[in-house]
Amino acid sequence: MNLRIETIRECLDGVIPGLIATCDGEGVPNLAYLSQVQFVDNQHVALSYQFFNRTRQNILVNARVRLLTTNPLTAAQYVLTLEYLHTETSGPLFEQMKAKLAGIASHTGMAGVFHLRGADIYRILGIEQLPGPTLTPPPPSLNYLTALRRSTNRLATCASLTGLLDTALDCLESEFALHHVMLLMHDEGRGRLYTLASRGYPESGVGSEIPFGAGVIGICAREKTPIRIGFMTKEYAYGRAIRDSAAADGMADALETAIPLPGLPEARSQLAVPIVAHDRLLGVLYLENVADLHFGYDDEDALVAFAAHLGMAIHYHQQVEELAEELPANDHGKVESSGQPLLVRYFAGSDSIFLDDDYLIKGVAGAILWALLSDFVARRRTSFTNKGLRLDSRIRLPGVSDNLEARLVLLQRRLAERGAGIHLHKTGRGRFALAVDQPLQLLDG
Repeated sequence: MNLRIETIRECLDGVIPGLIATCDGEGVPNLAYLSQVQFVDNQHVALSYQFFNRTRQNILVNARVRLLTTNPLTAAQYVLTLEYLHTETSGPLFEQMKAKLAGIASHTGMAGVFHLRGADIYRILGIEQLPGPTLTPPPPSLNYLTALRRSTNRLATCASLTGLLDTALDCLESEFALHHVMLLMHDEGRGRLYTLASRGYPESGVGSEIPFGAGVIGICAREKTPIRIGFMTKEYAYGRAIRDSAAADGMADALETAIPLPGLPEARSQLAVPIVAHDRLLGVLYLENVADLHFGYDDEDALVAFAAHLGMAIHYHQQVEELAEELPANDHGKVESSGQPLLVRYFAGSDSIFLDDDYLIKGVAGAILWALLSDFVARRRTSFTNKGLRLDSRIRLPGVSDNLEARLVLLQRRLAERGAGIHLHKTGRGRFALAVDQPLQLLDG
């Protein structure tokens, strides 16, 4: 095979539908348009199985097919000779194709018609370029290898998790020209992902949540695979995804306490990439754009590599904070306070915290804050350690994969955004201090 499928992946995104040729057992040919072709690797592609039609009947008796694809940038046409192997009806590849097909269906007005029954896996037997005039492709918008090299070098210089998160978003904006980004961490105990950092939105959305398995982000997390959509689709819109999931969980009445998830109201392209370290899901990197087909296979490849490096860096910084605790530092807390008391209400069922009547945070971060404030009010304690929190039975950490340092960063950022006069400050590796500007009144329940 002279051509490799990875060099013509622009043909596979459904801009120009493919044409598939099959034959039945008697040798009678059939031609049909194909909605989607998915790159798997250099030996395999997956085709969308949507209808039990003539094409489907033919491949079950004659596994050899020919597929005509067209490059939308150059008008070059290629014929792929394929052999059907099997069909997948669940798993990462199926979910990738299901999400992409939803976007294609919405774009073509076939949202109520297109339904992915399965991902048909084919072995590539040959690729041939058809003769004919072609156009000169436009120059690439950026050099992905250069952007990746510069970004990973910058991530390697970070001395803390907070610095790493800020640098990661800076890299995505300055090196990859990505201006709308969210970084969400995995709350394994609650089956949620929570926003830890974002870029390009009027509100940061720090502390907002998305249920595991909901929308592009949740499916990416569940399957630990990138999910890319090139056209707007209602099926994967986040307002609907969150509300449907909450209603199914009996949480509809609690939505008013949620922090709104940031996002573009008219995002036409979406890409979610898992952040994994040592085969454990840490979180998801989510990117969006208002243009159709903004993200291609090259973007996906580069950002998967970026997320892999970021995942190992996050894992390293969280381990360092746990294992390398310094000697006790001077008390940096602000014990003297004045003014009207701040009412802090805590609800143990969800570990939710309200400052006066305003929702602040819930989950493990809420349990952490309640423990810190309880110690501050009872003993005027202001210095704390990561190790101490891990041993504190009041917090009920879910286990070793609890992303404790990320939760502290979340809490620190949420308090800063709220501006309520409660502050967390790093005072050393594995150590932090609490400062309070006004008297506190704690109310449990």
